[in-house]
Amino acid sequence: MQSLWVKKDELVQTQWREGDAPVPGDGQILLAIEKYALTANNITYAVVGDGFGYWNFFPAGDDRWGIVPVWGFATVVASGHADIAVGERVYGYLPMASHLLVTPVNVQDGGFVDGAAHRQGLAIIYNQYHRLGTDESPREAERAIFQPLFTTSFLIEHFMRSNDWFGAEALVVTSASSKTALGLAMVVKNLSPEIRRIGLTSADNKAFVEETGLYDEVLVYHHLASADAGRATVSVDFAGNGPLLAEIHAHWGDNLKFSSLVGATHVEQRGGAADLQGPKPELFFAPTAAETLMKEIGPAAFRARVDEQFAAFVESASGYLAIEDLTGTEALRSAYLAMLANEIAPSRGLMCHFAHGRA
Repeated sequence: MQSLWVKKDELVQTQWREGDAPVPGDGQILLAIEKYALTANNITYAVVGDGFGYWNFFPAGDDRWGIVPVWGFATVVASGHADIAVGERVYGYLPMASHLLVTPVNVQDGGFVDGAAHRQGLAIIYNQYHRLGTDESPREAERAIFQPLFTTSFLIEHFMRSNDWFGAEALVVTSASSKTALGLAMVVKNLSPEIRRIGLTSADNKAFVEETGLYDEVLVYHHLASADAGRATVSVDFAGNGPLLAEIHAHWGDNLKFSSLVGATHVEQRGGAADLQGPKPELFFAPTAAETLMKEIGPAAFRARVDEQFAAFVESASGYLAIEDLTGTEALRSAYLAMLANEIAPSRGLMCHFAHGRA
């Protein structure tokens, strides 16, 4: 068994650790991880790992080190559970590691929950695993790369629409090239077409963002002052850049009706974002929003609504996303470090593979 350990207080410090794969006991199964997507979302898990409990899902056994969670596919290679057979494949929340021992509970045809003791009390959305049979499906790479992020996109739009968009006519998003921002733009385009979509991005990414066709207007950050501030607007900040957030608040002033923070940290931790004009920014935490909506409409209806929008998004994303397959421990470690350093272009979709459970 191999796992990539990351130093919690110095995320560039990494090392592969090796050991024996665990043997499943009664009611447990052992998963061999086939492949996982690597996105900026995984870096967020590491950056806020202590504050939001992300390090607790796959503990390394040493408090100084953590294993970064990812989303991907795995195969059952040993089973002590009567209802789950060797050879079955699953999709869900996994560690950057070759194997994972889980304790399935609430087992149904479509999936199960990991009932491991250390995962009790953690967000249920991360403990659910989808059962896939034994065969691969089309567009698995796109599912792993986009679906966790897209669920957040879906939930943000649902939250805004449930609040009548706070009376706004337009939406401005930062990091418009990010996968979560692209997903949000797509859902808004489909479900709230009356809302004008404004994307803010870097000069290097402007052409890519325009190519997606998901925004009504795309501006580079230093041209923010040219944006029309006459419409009532809501903002969704994916960038975590305090001065930029302050500029958005100052530019729209009283016409900024709601300010949402997604992904990184609380506003007081975003340097330069103190004493903002307009509404106080509010942190959007997708797992809580998901649990609330699931209680309202049920898990099956929730998944169906997300999947309907996700299918349309994947169809459009295939036109501008290039899937890259990576194999081998050094390639996987280098990809993590490149993502941490923000060196991966938004047009690249990284899939990291283990060969038969070994890197």
